[in-house]
Parts: sequence; structure tokens; C-alpha cells
Amino acid sequence: MLNHRLKDRDAGTSSRRAFLRGTAAAGGALVIGLTLDPRGTRAAGGPDLSKAPAKPNAFVRIAADDTVSVVIKHLDMGQGNTTGLATIVAEELDADWAQMRAVFAPADASLYNNLAFGPIQGTGGSTAVANSWIQLRKAGAAARAMLVAAAAEEWTVPAGEITVEKGVLRHASGKEARFGAFAAKAALQPIPENPTLKDPSAFRLIGTKLPRLDSNAKTDGSAQYALDVRRPGQLTALVARAPRFGATLKSVDDAAARAVPGVVQVVRIPSGVAVVARDTWSAMKGREALKLTWDDAGAERQSTESQTAAYKAMADKPGLVASKSGDAAGAIKGAAKVLEAEFSFPYLAHAPMEPLNATIERAADGSYDIYAGSQFQTIEQAVAAGILGTTADKVRITTLWAGGSFGRRATASADYIAEAAAILKATGEKAPIHLVWTREDDITGGYYRPAAYHRIRAGLDAKGAITGWEHRIVGKSIIIGTALEAMMVKDGVDATTVEGASDTPYALPAYRFEVHNAREGVPVLWWRSVGHSHTAQAMEVFIDELAHAAGQDPVAYRLGLLRQAPRLSAALALAAEKAGWSARETKPGRGYGVAAHESFGSYVAMVADVSAEAGKVKVNRIVAAVDVGVAVNPDIIRAQVEGAVGFALSAVLRNKITFKDGEVQEKNFDAYEPTRMSEMPKVEVHIVPSAAAPTGIGEPGVPVLGPAISNAVFAATGQRLRSLPLDLTALRGV
Repeated sequence: MLNHRLKDRDAGTSSRRAFLRGTAAAGGALVIGLTLDPRGTRAAGGPDLSKAPAKPNAFVRIAADDTVSVVIKHLDMGQGNTTGLATIVAEELDADWAQMRAVFAPADASLYNNLAFGPIQGTGGSTAVANSWIQLRKAGAAARAMLVAAAAEEWTVPAGEITVEKGVLRHASGKEARFGAFAAKAALQPIPENPTLKDPSAFRLIGTKLPRLDSNAKTDGSAQYALDVRRPGQLTALVARAPRFGATLKSVDDAAARAVPGVVQVVRIPSGVAVVARDTWSAMKGREALKLTWDDAGAERQSTESQTAAYKAMADKPGLVASKSGDAAGAIKGAAKVLEAEFSFPYLAHAPMEPLNATIERAADGSYDIYAGSQFQTIEQAVAAGILGTTADKVRITTLWAGGSFGRRATASADYIAEAAAILKATGEKAPIHLVWTREDDITGGYYRPAAYHRIRAGLDAKGAITGWEHRIVGKSIIIGTALEAMMVKDGVDATTVEGASDTPYALPAYRFEVHNAREGVPVLWWRSVGHSHTAQAMEVFIDELAHAAGQDPVAYRLGLLRQAPRLSAALALAAEKAGWSARETKPGRGYGVAAHESFGSYVAMVADVSAEAGKVKVNRIVAAVDVGVAVNPDIIRAQVEGAVGFALSAVLRNKITFKDGEVQEKNFDAYEPTRMSEMPKVEVHIVPSAAAPTGIGEPGVPVLGPAISNAVFAATGQRLRSLPLDLTALRGV
């Protein structure tokens, strides 16, 4: 087996060059790891990848049995990046799709860092394809060149005369062989310093519909999720946590818990009391038997109503300036018409189908193994190592399939991994311990999408053109108070709170965006699409209001404001065309609404067709248009938009996390109900052709759904439902 690493010798100059080196070993497989000069590639919402230091990242393994395995450095939590990333390699390699495989990378940031994040291995921000695009193309191209060189040497023919198609090398003399036949010899070939990449016009796999690599395993049940892990002698642990955030444990009586059959130990850890048992049921019954007293002196005690009132009071005062241009206040003062609106957004739980869980095991040599749907491997290694009194290199992480995340597994504190490590340390157990969060733990144990409040004021001139825009946002920062603050917060402004608003693509002649950072004790975290999940609602609903106040068509009005945003304009125009916007029929109780938004470097527009009557809203049809650059796997792009609609719909129609005296009121799916199949509308997804570098699609489908539906409800009823979830009681008179 050969391990080749492409390293950047001269990262500080424009003449960057790479060298490759490797050593041969037995096994008859080719393993190529390539680090790239990522100039021209930029991950949405992240740093300019052209300035990222060159490090070895992606690996391609070609085995003697002719399989090609792509080592995936990202977590696949349902978004399909295992298939997408393998497609990139297969394209440049000219492999047969049937021979492609995907395996998750071990935790090793020196090899597998996310180029958009820096020296961290992790998944998020819809960066998987964006940061790997050139990287994996070069990996595939280098592997192909080495296979060709090996064949040319054995066949004694010029390399330029050898063709590669669907995993077969051929020469006009009649000689041919599959990849596996030359894997070992190819490993001995010099590695191309700068392999030639295909012209996009020659793409055979990219841009086509390919079967997902994970479909069979997820259908027959052979795909292993973290919740499926069963190590020899494994014990199960559940944790009793404080009912209020910030409370501490005062006393514990665990006699009854220890008496439950199957309970092995009861131990204190920083987050509460862990019950360790031989099975999940025994651990649950043991936890129920605990008698705990909590000290609420430093706990969060607010209720939702008081917090909302506090947010509104904060919005009465000037905040930190996130962005500004011109004299917005003066422009509004001189306007012919002034409109004002307010929007409220609740906390939201991530609620993935697979709750948080992880298995940790101590090896005989004193190192540790963790099995989890790991999203931030580097952080989790470091946190576990710190708790266990070892170094990060002594903590191995086996990344498994994850049943959703939506941001919940990507915490700076690595909370659930920290709990697993703390339990193993506290028990002194030699047996592996599987920490399991129940559904109630998952929904009541935070982190949450921050609650937010927006207040907007804008002026229109006599022709309906915007003269000025004032916008205040109140919400708790995700970043302030974390290790990321120094990098991501500038002048007190957390970009994740105001993104999608303060950087609006709409051409506003004068504007001022401000933010207030709330300080309540509820833990918050990025939720699918992060700040865009509320800023898109506020921006797109208010733009719609301005269009109607100006007496103009909502699509045409937006297009006039997007003259400097051609890609978003194109997505909007395509969605409107495919939805039949110009020929739409409006009547009482039936309406069409539109919204367009850019997030994570991708452009999405949606048209919603809804029915509204007697306090009920039914979404009949969603027509979406997306521009994500080169569409690596169109079928996965469509699936992700469809999934985003299903994910976001419950948040639009009903879901919220509320507090009473500091305690979460929603406990399970009976009160925090996911979208049901019977509610799912027909979804059509149209992809804007593009030659731009790929961007992400895991998150950008979420922000536009809410405003598209809200605007459709207005078209159907004449009533504006601005806040989310929609207050359907306001439609009682429809």
C-alpha cells in the first residue's frame, strides 16, 4: 500500500509547488493523499480557501479487487456527501460507478482538516463539497495518471496512447485491464506534481443522476449508526440533568437507583448524575429512582413571555451597528410612505431522529476509542483527552453514520462526548460505556436555535421605491463566550446573528442594521441555516409588504432590487417561471407567495401554493430553483431541498421551545411534532445551470420556505402572519 502526500513547499508565493512522496508496503492497493492549492475556491461563509495552508487531506484507495474507496473526511448525517465526494473522485479517475465505495476518515486534522475551518476536522456550514472540490479532483486525476503510467510501463507503449473508461485501461493493440490489476504497480510510480484536470465539457458522471452509495445499506439495515454500536461487555449510561439551565446539584440519594436490577454504578459528573447499567431499560429505571435536589441560585428562571417582553424593550434602544450606508433615518423621514413591522422567533430544538449518543472504550495500552456520529472530530478529541488526562492522539474516533444533526452534534464544548468521557473516568470501568440521550433528554437538554426579535422600518417614495431601511435584531449570540469569539465576532457583532440581513443582496439606497446581544442563560447553537433561519423570514416578508404597498408584482419588485445579484435574480426568475407565476390564479383561501435568499454561497428561490381556511394552512406545492454552482449530483441536490422543506415545515407551522420559570415545556414529539408525511407538499426542484465552483445545499433550502408560505398566506387571506411559527389563530375569521 502506498501513502502519498502532496505538500505545499512554497505556500507564501504565487508559484506554489507541490511534491509527493510515499513508501511502498504489501497489500496491492494504491492510496493517494493529495493536498491542493485551492486558489479560486471559496467556501460560503468561511475564509478564502485560496489562502488556506496546503496539507494532505483526501485519500483514494484502489484495491486489488478493483474497488475504489474514497476516504470521506466529513460526517454524513443524511445529506449524501459520501456520494457527492466519491463522484468527484470517480469523475477524474474515469472509474466505473459500480466500483466506488466510501469510508469515513479517522480523526486526524493533520490529514483531514476542513479547508474552510482551518486546522480543524469537522463538518458544517454546507462546506463538504465546496472545500473538497479541487482537492478531490486532483486526487482522482493523480490516481488515474499513475495507473496509466503503470500500464504503459508493463505494456511498453506510450502513456498517451492509453485510454481510461469506466474503470478499464485500454490500448489500441488490444491490451486492456481493470484498475485492480495495476494497483500495486501504480503505487510505485512517481506522483504527478500537478495532474491535469478534465475540462467540464468532458464530465461523464458529474451532473448526472447516480445511485447513492448508502442507499442499499440504509435500506437493508446494514449501515451502522452510533446507536447500533455494541462492544464486548458494553454498559449503557443515562444522565439525570438539571431541569433548569445553570442549576447545580445540591444532593443525591441514589439508594433506590442502585437497587434497580441491572444497575451497575451511579456516579456524579459535571453535568449531573449518571446511571450506568447493563441495558438501556435498567438505566432508565435507575435514573427514575434517583432522588435529586438542585440548587437554582444561578439558574435561568425566565419564562417565554418575560423574555419576549425584554427583547422588545431592548429593540427600543439603538444597538451595535452591523452595517450601514447613508442616512437611513433621514431617508425614511422624507419618504412618501413609511412601513413598520416586527417579527418574533422562538427557540428551536434540532430534534434529529437519532438522539445524541456515543460509545467510549479504554484500550489495553491506555488509549481510548470513541464511536459516534462525530461532527467536530478535532474538538471532540481534545475535549475527551482533557477529561481523561491524556493527549488527543491517544483518542481515536470512529465516525459512523448519523441520523441527522442539523447542527446539534457540532458543539464547541463537545458536550455529549464530554459526558461519555466523564462517565468512563468516574466509574473506573474497564467495560465500554454507551451514553444514550433519550428523546426527552434531547429536546429539553438544549442547545437551541436562539430566539430572536426583529423590528424593521422602511420608507417608500411616491413611485414605490425604497428610500431607507432601518432594522434592529435582538438575540443571543451563538459565538460570544466561546473559543470562536476572537475569530468570528467583530466590534461585538456576531455575524451568525445578522447574516442574511446586514449583508442583504437587495440594493437599498440607505440602510442601518443594528443588533442587541441578549444574555439569558439558555444555551444556544447553530441550527440548520443558522441566522438565515430567521433573517430570511424578516427580510422576505417585509420586502413583500413593500412590494404590495408600492402596488407592484412581488417578483418584479424583487428583481428590480436585485440588479447587482444576477445569480439570485436568475434563481428567482426560474422559480417564478416553473411555478407559472404570471398565470397564477388567486382567489379567497388560495394564494401564492414567493421568497428568494442567498446563504452559504448558494442561491435559492421558492414559490409556495397554499390553502388557508378556518385557522388552517395547507401547503399544496413548493416550486424551488437553486444555484449551487456545478451540480455534482443533481438528484442529491433535489433530495436536499425536498428534505429542507420537510424539516422546515414543522417550524413554520407549529414548533417552538417555550419556558415556564426556566423549565422547557416541550418534552417529546407529542409537543414538538415533526412534519408528517400527510402534510408534505409536492416539491419541484429546478437547478440553475452553472459553471461556478460548487457551493452547499445542506442548509440553503431552509430559510426561504417560511417567507414563501407567509407571503402565500397573505395572498390567500389578506392577513400578514410575520412571526414564526405562524399564528394560525389569526386566521379564524377567514
